[in-house]
Parts: sequence; C-alpha cells; structure tokens
Amino acid sequence: MKTILLIEDDKDMRENTAEILELANYKVFKAENGKKGVELARKNMPDLVLCDIMMPELDGYGVLHMLGKDPATAELPFIFLSAKAERRDVRKGMELGADDYLTKPFEESELLNAIEGRLKRSDLFRKGFDPNAEGLNGLLENARGVGALKEMTINRKTRSIPKKEMIFHEGDELRSVFFVQQGKVRTFKMNNDGKELVTGLYSQGDFLGYMSVLEGGRVAESAEALEATEVALIPREELLALLYRDRDVSIRFIKMLSKEVRENEERLLQLAYAPVRQRVAQALVRLHKRYGGETDRDLGVRISREDLATLVGTATESLIRTLTDLKEDKLIEVQGRDIRISDMNGLERLANA
Repeated sequence: MKTILLIEDDKDMRENTAEILELANYKVFKAENGKKGVELARKNMPDLVLCDIMMPELDGYGVLHMLGKDPATAELPFIFLSAKAERRDVRKGMELGADDYLTKPFEESELLNAIEGRLKRSDLFRKGFDPNAEGLNGLLENARGVGALKEMTINRKTRSIPKKEMIFHEGDELRSVFFVQQGKVRTFKMNNDGKELVTGLYSQGDFLGYMSVLEGGRVAESAEALEATEVALIPREELLALLYRDRDVSIRFIKMLSKEVRENEERLLQLAYAPVRQRVAQALVRLHKRYGGETDRDLGVRISREDLATLVGTATESLIRTLTDLKEDKLIEVQGRDIRISDMNGLERLANA
C-alpha cells in the first residue's frame, strides 16, 4: 500500500482529502502544519507528499526547502495544494522543485490522477531505464518538460562511428551529449610527452561528454570507439532544460557524477600505489565486468596491448611480461591478441590484494 503525507492546516479540507485518499487505498499520514509535516516525513518516509502552501509555523515553500535539504527525503514526490491560482505562485513552487500543483477546490478525479501519475513516474525513475534507445526515450518521455523535450525524443540524431575513430577530442567545445546506443568507447587524456591515460570505459546505456556540457566549457578528455559504435546526440540546451525542470532527472545525473568521481578516485589510488601485476589484474577484472562477453571468461572486447597498457598505466613491454606471468600462473589464457580469464576468483584475489 502506498503512503501519502497530507499537510493541510484547514481541518475540513484535511479530513475530506484524507477520506478520498483512504477510499482509493492509500495510507495517509496527516499534519496540521508544516513543522509537524516535516517531522512526519522524516519519520515515516511516505511515497508522496501533498502540501498546502499557506500554513502557520512553516509554509509549504519552507516544507519543500527543508525536505530538499535532507538526502533521505530529497527525492520524495511533492505536490502543492493551494487556493491561490496566481502564476507567480505556480512558478515559485516549480522553481523550488515541486512536481505538480493543484488548485483548491479540486475534483476527486483530478487529485487521484495527479497522485497516480506522479507515483508511477517516480517508480519508473527509481527502477531506472533500460540501457538502450528505448530506455533513453522512456526517461525523456516520463520527465516533466516542455514540448521541445518530447520532440527531442522523436527526432533524435544518431551517429555511426567505425572502430578506432574519434568521437571527440580533448579541448573540443561540445554542443551535444552523446548517449551510447550500442558499441564500446574509451576516454583518455594525453600528457605533454604524448602518453595516454585511460580515464573511462563506456558501453550501451552510458552518457559521454556531459561534464563539459554541464560546466559550459571544453571537454577535458578524448573519446574513441573501441568497436563499431552508434551514439545518439542530445542537444545541450534541451538537456539543460530537462535538468532544470525535472528533479528526478537532476538526481539521476548527480548520482552518475558521484559514481564517476568515486571510480576515478579509486583508479588514481591504484595507479599511485598498486604494483603493475596488481594493476593488470584490476584492469582485466574491470574490462570483464564492464564488457563481459558471451561466457564467464570473455572480456567482451578485443583490446590491443597498447590500449590495455594505457588502461593499466604502464609501458607495453611491462604489460606483455605481466600477461606472460599471469598465463604461467594459469590465471589467464592468451591466444594471439585474445585474452581469456582462466581463474576469475584468483584474478580477483590478486586485484584486491
């Protein structure tokens, strides 16, 4: 049973609305003011918050602000209720992060439809979307936005990129974000001596170049297709409009950024302190988890020794010697340019030593 927190200072309105919700099979928590509403939200973690704007002690805007500051309640769907229908009230609520706005008095069907639609959309975003073009369109179609965003999902431009071709170069100014529909991509930086350092591995369902678009600057790394790849282009202006207008999408991108920062920190620690043998094991495990092939032993991508060396952060000669050692230890098999994992448990123990 879904739970709803109803914050309303008018007793008759609070009881009547609660009755409608309970008849629709929702469990309702009731609060007569904003301060108590915030306490109940933190205690009970409802699936949705219905909140009046004009209230004593703490108004609806204050409730939304307080819940938005707390990571535990920041993602709660939030619908404003108000007897006011002035445009500036609607705009202020949406700018603060409200998901919808109902003007009192409202019809029973209007209330229930708003709640049902909002809960369904929230469930979709929490569950996530499939890492393909349909999943991306699902993300955009279920996001609240203007007509241009819907049009963006219909008229999406795509690019087919052959193996080893560059998608963008370090220093480019990107006007679009790239969404990988199929294929595999690596990103890397080049130092002053012309040596490469792999900064990321991407596959179906990943976004590329969004950091530079969000920052409004030039891209800080280059991207190359490891195999034949297809990407969808999302114009910068439309992505930013979506982020500004939809809290769920903004939170999803924040989580993506946090994950990327965490992974980069771990890689930097590995490069700084782990010996070459351990770094090679870490790279092979990472490739398998990222690009796992048809069997439990496949890396899922044919990678050159040079590319693998840049991923490890060592010279190609050192990499080849280490691969030979791992082969002798029966952790991997090497057949020409192909590498297969013979002992995943042993390789993971070495990687995590």
